[in-house]
Amino acid sequence: MTKFWTKNYPEGIASDIPQVDETLIDFFDATLKKFATKDLMTNMGVSYTYAQVDEISLKIASWIQSLGLTKGSSIALMMPNVNQYLPIIIGALRAGMVLTLINPLYTSRELKHQLVDSDAKIIFILEPFCHTLETIVAHTAIEKVIISPIGDMLGSVKGTLVNFAAKHIKKAVPAYRLSSNSNYEVYQFRSILSDAKTLSYSRPDVKADDLAMIQYTGGTTGVAKGILISHKNVVYGTMQYEEWFKPIYRSQNPNEQLTCVVALPLYHIFAFIISVLGMRMGQHLLVVTNPRDIDAFIKLLQKQPFHMLPAVNTLFHALLLHPKFKDIDFSQLKLSLAGGMAATPEMARKWQEITGVPIIEGWGMSETLGVGTANPLTSTEFTGTIGMPLPGVDIQILDEDENALEVGEVGEIGIKGGSVISGYHNLDNTQFFSKDGYLKTGDIGTMDENGYVKLLDRKKDMLIVSGFNVYPNEIEGVIEMYPKVRECSVVGVDSDSQGQSVKVFIVKDDPSLTKKEIHEFCKKNLAGYKRPRHIEFIDELPKSTVGKILRHKLRSLSNKK
Repeated sequence: MTKFWTKNYPEGIASDIPQVDETLIDFFDATLKKFATKDLMTNMGVSYTYAQVDEISLKIASWIQSLGLTKGSSIALMMPNVNQYLPIIIGALRAGMVLTLINPLYTSRELKHQLVDSDAKIIFILEPFCHTLETIVAHTAIEKVIISPIGDMLGSVKGTLVNFAAKHIKKAVPAYRLSSNSNYEVYQFRSILSDAKTLSYSRPDVKADDLAMIQYTGGTTGVAKGILISHKNVVYGTMQYEEWFKPIYRSQNPNEQLTCVVALPLYHIFAFIISVLGMRMGQHLLVVTNPRDIDAFIKLLQKQPFHMLPAVNTLFHALLLHPKFKDIDFSQLKLSLAGGMAATPEMARKWQEITGVPIIEGWGMSETLGVGTANPLTSTEFTGTIGMPLPGVDIQILDEDENALEVGEVGEIGIKGGSVISGYHNLDNTQFFSKDGYLKTGDIGTMDENGYVKLLDRKKDMLIVSGFNVYPNEIEGVIEMYPKVRECSVVGVDSDSQGQSVKVFIVKDDPSLTKKEIHEFCKKNLAGYKRPRHIEFIDELPKSTVGKILRHKLRSLSNKK
């Protein structure tokens, strides 16, 4: 099928993106110098210029290189959005290493799997999450632990106050014991920056096709899968978005620096690629550490003019519900971009009514660097579709035999493009790609005669909880470890606050089992968004003649309640 949709692109947008031979090291070297005097990021009221981030990241790179690690060794980063995040990312890549970004809400079990599977040698971790690492670090390949208190990059006075408040007032730093021993060494983030002043940096020999990241996504096998992301994948993905964003930049005053609100977590691929794009375009990134504190988030948006706000449906919805949301000045807002989960039509209507700006919805996967389809940024209203394939993207709707279907027919979405990964870490990748090389997304959809794609169903069993992929098999595997559980099955139920929430049906093996026991067990073993909000005990799970649990019957049962 030809890329017939390109004829419907907004004026001035290229139909394709040429292949690139650029690494992220090339990218950072050029970008950080080009915009040296501009502010790159602001968090908790403290800003850093592109030049300052350049300097700090080179210190981090020099220190990492001084450890004598093999080029391409894996480095883990476990933090929320703070000023330390981007310099560590840039520094690790400049050192010639491979990144693995970790959700700081992970339990010890989830953290251990990612560290072991990625064979991480170093972990940079924010202090409030050290208690999670403490229990499992000895069972991983970690050799160096770099601990960073929250206020490390907030200046000496403010940083000291923030650290004191986090520990002693908000009680946000659980007690932990991590100290150097025969297995690993422990460092403080500020001390490695100080030590790096006497170290020299050597630019590594890295190629565009070399591995840059191992990004983890939920696994249908019960554990997260590592996505192999090359330098070229990331650079190409930013170029695709850059092309699609041209209508925004055409309306920009040449002397104006756009501010992009980074409220979504940077370990999430959507936030990561939008932030790298922001650097490519010389934007100012307004970094939000805890967007769930809606009161503080609203106050921040009232103080700081902003032009771009990427978010997921639940965050848009939470902002709309705040009584002071209408008091925000939206006069400079140019783009509200929805990703990670479907935006609801009613929420989108209310958002446009208050802000005057439509929500532009798109679709992508971690496996595509968040790049896939999007509605034109010239759209004046919410369309309810996920838009057209972006420049450099090829999409086919596939039947069960992996043959391309005609326009209007329903099938599985297959995708090709420069941002699409080559495969998964430590897995047989033949099953994930069609015979013609399209990544099989598992999403069911249809494409109309103008190239607009409509999602009809998510992956067969996957849930989208607050924008995060949640796989029933993982949750079931954890719950069935509990000795009083005979078997269980997980489905999603509609939720105004989360999009979907997790419901588990449990067959007891011990009549004394209570919902409280399940809640407590899940709290210890699953990140918050994966924990069941709904628990129902059932005498028997519905099954097929071959013993397969019939989740669709459980979904129907849930919908009747």
